[in-house]
Amino acid sequence: MTAEKVLIVEDEENERTGLAELVTSWGFRTETARDGVEGLEKFNAWGPAIVVTDIKMPRMGGMELLERIAAHPQAAAVVLLTAQGSVDLAVDAMKGGAYDFIQKPVDPARLKNILSNAVRQRGAEVELEVSRRKLRDAGILGSLVGSSRKMQAIFRLIEMVAPSTASVLITGEIGTGKELVARSIHDLSPRKGKPFVAINCSAIPETLMESEIFGHEKGAFTGALERRAGCFELAEEGTLLLDEIGEMPVNTQAKLLRVLEDRKLRRLGSKVETIVDVRVLAATNKAPEDAVAKGALRQDLYYRLNVFQIQMPPLREHKEDLPELVKYLLSEMNRKHEREVALVGDAVMEDLQRYDWPGNVRELRNVLERAVILCEPGEKVVELRHLPPGFGKQQLQPLPASADALRLSVGTTVGEAERQLILKTLESTHNNKTKAAEILGISLKTLHNKLKEYEAASAGAGAGS
Repeated sequence: MTAEKVLIVEDEENERTGLAELVTSWGFRTETARDGVEGLEKFNAWGPAIVVTDIKMPRMGGMELLERIAAHPQAAAVVLLTAQGSVDLAVDAMKGGAYDFIQKPVDPARLKNILSNAVRQRGAEVELEVSRRKLRDAGILGSLVGSSRKMQAIFRLIEMVAPSTASVLITGEIGTGKELVARSIHDLSPRKGKPFVAINCSAIPETLMESEIFGHEKGAFTGALERRAGCFELAEEGTLLLDEIGEMPVNTQAKLLRVLEDRKLRRLGSKVETIVDVRVLAATNKAPEDAVAKGALRQDLYYRLNVFQIQMPPLREHKEDLPELVKYLLSEMNRKHEREVALVGDAVMEDLQRYDWPGNVRELRNVLERAVILCEPGEKVVELRHLPPGFGKQQLQPLPASADALRLSVGTTVGEAERQLILKTLESTHNNKTKAAEILGISLKTLHNKLKEYEAASAGAGAGS
């Protein structure tokens, strides 16, 4: 494995030389520079993975060098050397993108540890980026699957917003994968490794909502037998997803808005405010603008959460992703149920493609899980017999009382009911026989034969009168 490159930028010659010798003895390749100007030139030409730089130097100091490197397309970990009294400056630099800082005189053990950690993190980041690229090319991002134009657009939005601290509002029908989007944003963000907490606002009674979100002290209300941390505290330094945000009581929304703006919360029954560091994502299966108009969602909270919006498409709008989704979900179900089902039969895939999936990917998951469970151990293909009974067949709905409704009296024969249905359908299609046959689910030839029968019966009845 090639040794990582480390650039030492220090205006004091003895310190510069001593650091270079020390770092080289640890197996790194080193270069040195006398100030930020020379350091930037060598950074551009040599491309080190790590830059160790003093803060105060002539011509260009370490802070400006950090800014220049941070804006460079080539990533590098910048470690700042600080003198006594400049620690606050170094902490600010950490917020500006520095990897770490170390006080002078340099503790060799600490420096070696910092460099080793930087190398490990860089390796992990490179490996993760390679994996992401491969998965993205294969149509997978986290647990989201799809090579279609619509899903690839979703992937790009997630990758753009994940590294930021912006609030995100995720919209879409039930079962489209809104929580998976939230988890992907968390996993691709600097908060990865910290808690991801999801709470469904529609599943919590209004009386318990504030306690669940903000926590409570012992004795805050009847039944509060001990102090309890809320979702914000459980998600500290991580991500909190507020699912079905439009179902949250309006009074609680006002308190939530205050926490989002002040980054402070107060548990129920407490007089002390707690500082929280949580990224908040929200999701809803309803049009948020409609919820605002109806007063179910506070307008100011909507604006606060809707910094960035991702709208998940329903499955019926990207059915070209079905083969990839089926493959991914079968693999997941095989692990869960210890099966070896590799694919679905052609007839099954045709049925899956014809169906409009009102329950979206969640419904597809349920259908495939049932099929995998029904497959005998050793079976590798999902067949039609493994699908739910009547799968894909449209349910007959009661017709509204309108001109298109067909009313039949008890005692009407099946033949007469069929005749009235056919004639009524022709009437609704303005005598378009092709369309009528399609609606009735019969062939055009069968329809013509039926009409001839009715004409003959009518003619016979007329002759006999």
